[in-house]
Amino acid sequence: MDAGRVAPLPVTGHNKKKENVVREGFRVKPAPFAYAKAKSVDDAIKLLGQTDARLLAGGQSLMATLNMRLSQPKLLIDINGIGALTGISVGNGQVHIGALTRHVEAERSADIAKHAPLIALALPHIGHAAIRNRGTLGGSIAFADPAAELPACLLALNGEIEIAGPGGKRSVKADDFFKGLFETALGTSDLLTAIRIPVATKDTRAGFAEFARRHGDYAIAGLAASARAGGKGLADVRLAYFGVGATPLRAKSAEAAVANGDIEAAVQALGSDLDPHADVQADAATKMHLAGVLLRRVVKQLAEPRS
Repeated sequence: MDAGRVAPLPVTGHNKKKENVVREGFRVKPAPFAYAKAKSVDDAIKLLGQTDARLLAGGQSLMATLNMRLSQPKLLIDINGIGALTGISVGNGQVHIGALTRHVEAERSADIAKHAPLIALALPHIGHAAIRNRGTLGGSIAFADPAAELPACLLALNGEIEIAGPGGKRSVKADDFFKGLFETALGTSDLLTAIRIPVATKDTRAGFAEFARRHGDYAIAGLAASARAGGKGLADVRLAYFGVGATPLRAKSAEAAVANGDIEAAVQALGSDLDPHADVQADAATKMHLAGVLLRRVVKQLAEPRS
């Protein structure tokens, strides 16, 4: 039985009134909407431009917002039949991941394990098996939950987002994609078609850690990091925090300190890089403390050679 649903009751004299209430509860789930199944990327873009619409990919976030009426589109556009949006490929120094690629596909992919080790580290932390079976990488990036793992990974990897819209195709760097709380560079008629990240080399280093109340829950605080082994230390350090702001955030002052080999200075620098706000999971001071703990753990991972 779904988490928010109530089992229907048998109709008897003493519970008939309660049975009517339960049925009313079902009736006030999603607001009414029309449904269309897009045949192609161009078809989806055309449908998006006709009315207030939402795209249905894995539906792991969308269904919850529909049921709570936080989202009330007039049209739901199912893009699951668009084959051009699926698949993982490697070429020209990049890993190309189609927007409709399921988390479980990426989790089991030899190409991801070999060429995108940071993504491989993060995937097991995303929800639970049932969620990863349906959820898509493109959907996670487009939804841009500030406590989600993949947006931070994309930022740490200096990745790019491929977008198709009425004006044609374009690419946006992860640094420029996340604009605010659940806000991105996607326009109302745009479709995220793929993400691209640099292929890992023998010098690539990756680190990932998060704190969550239970495995599979959204993180109280998390850190995705990448770097390049250079001489006796690290170069090109990118630290992307999640769960501590309205978007995934790079800790640029801490990055410089890590590159200089001064971890304690990096932890102190987080005070200028991050300004977390209290939420239902933890207060701001707790999040800042966890950010420092995560940094120490992840830097140790970055120092380890690739297996």
